[in-house]
Amino acid sequence: MTTLFTNARLIDPEAGTDTPGGLIVSQGRITAVFPGGADAAKELPGHGLSPDEVAEVDCSGMCLAPGIVDIGVKVCEPGERHKESYKSAGLAAAAGGVTTMVTRPDTSPAIDSPETLEFVTRRAQADAPVNVLPMAALTKGREGREMTEIGFLMDAGAVAFSDCDHVVANTKVFTRALAYAKSCGALVVAHPQEPILSKGAAATAGKFAALYGLPAVSPMAERMGLDRDIALLEMTGAKYHADQITTARALPALERAKANGLDITAGTSIHHLTLNELDVSGYRTFFKVKPPLRSEEDRLAVVEAVRTGLIDIISSMHTPQDEESKRLPFEESAAGAVALETLLPAALRLYHAGQLDLPALWRAMSLNPARRLGLESGRLAAGAPADLVLFDPDAPFVLDRFQLKSKSQNTPFDTQRMQGRVLSTYVAGEPVYRRT
Repeated sequence: MTTLFTNARLIDPEAGTDTPGGLIVSQGRITAVFPGGADAAKELPGHGLSPDEVAEVDCSGMCLAPGIVDIGVKVCEPGERHKESYKSAGLAAAAGGVTTMVTRPDTSPAIDSPETLEFVTRRAQADAPVNVLPMAALTKGREGREMTEIGFLMDAGAVAFSDCDHVVANTKVFTRALAYAKSCGALVVAHPQEPILSKGAAATAGKFAALYGLPAVSPMAERMGLDRDIALLEMTGAKYHADQITTARALPALERAKANGLDITAGTSIHHLTLNELDVSGYRTFFKVKPPLRSEEDRLAVVEAVRTGLIDIISSMHTPQDEESKRLPFEESAAGAVALETLLPAALRLYHAGQLDLPALWRAMSLNPARRLGLESGRLAAGAPADLVLFDPDAPFVLDRFQLKSKSQNTPFDTQRMQGRVLSTYVAGEPVYRRT
């Protein structure tokens, strides 16, 4: 059956527009986009549809946008299924308007062989209601000593390669991996940090960290890590994505690399866009993430970099941790926060603050990540997959972490006032979530 979405506020990141209109969806794809009300659909050539053939969805003036493509989601299968499974992560993603999860390989064991990759792919296909695209480890065991079989892993379905927060400290190994990835056309996702300086850090160096007596790392560690990676990109010509740029000091290096024509993109996490180092006051471990939260000046610089397009992608960096690993002294507690369900309302904080408009947000959360991975999604255009999210950008609520669909509820936004609710999520034109 064909679905007709009417009376929507269309958020089109490709055109950069926010306009009233509607969509026609058939066989899992968008077949037409039209301005105005439902009557406009009847005037489209080739779309003379009888009422018996059409299911109409009246969007009541709410926002209809491409589904979020979230790069860097941790699902804890294999090894730590009690923290998050593909079923719970998929349900959380659908409730958060995420229609494609690009999952990390930092599992236990790491996803570093075709066999492990095929296992998680089967689990995802069986349990998750949204699209799941797996990344694989860049080196075996994520130990930075021997690169994985990149070609075989690509054949098995890996869309990118990353050792996540285990920085490959051996420059020769990393250079070889980049060169081989280049020969295969593979995307390498790296975590730009100088590993020795950042080891054991729980906060960003400065007056606040000194006052609280926390082991800290200078923002220069990120700049140093990015500078090294950029130099190796010049040597190898590989496709490279920095998973999280969080400091102002790293931005000039990123800008120069792009100006020099290197195949480089950069992302940042929703937590670094909406929180700062002062949120850690009281040693609240749910605010401990990696890299640590930065100064307000850094946060504002990163928001501006997203606005200008210097930083391409916003992601959740969804990292489930159980209560036992969070209810510890701050220095000893595990880093990470769940964010599949909070990504959209947290991002809307930037919209309501007047820092980013909705097309710019969806460019960073949907269009750009889809383009970087060579996907057709992320667009509101005829022929694009009908992966969609319908949301109310103004709906207020107080977040209750115990209502989250993730198995772990380690969110820094617990009890905070939020604005923006997902109403429905569609994958290939089929509803996978409806708010009741």
